[in-house]
Amino acid sequence: MKNVELSIKKMECEGCVNRIKRVLDSYNNISDYQISLKNSNIILFNIDHKILQEVIKKIEDLGFEVIKK
Repeated sequence: MKNVELSIKKMECEGCVNRIKRVLDSYNNISDYQISLKNSNIILFNIDHKILQEVIKKIEDLGFEVIKK
């Protein structure tokens, strides 16, 4: 497990943030994260690589572009 920062393109409003939060909150094993609308990024703390790939796909399915930093 490791901390990962994701840049989220097209995240432009609180509605976007809330849609992404719903995805993250749907996982029991994601316990801690920070979303910054100002910086257009997410920091996921102690996330498993397999779960990370699923999360990225679900966020992309919402219409966002995700870039792992």
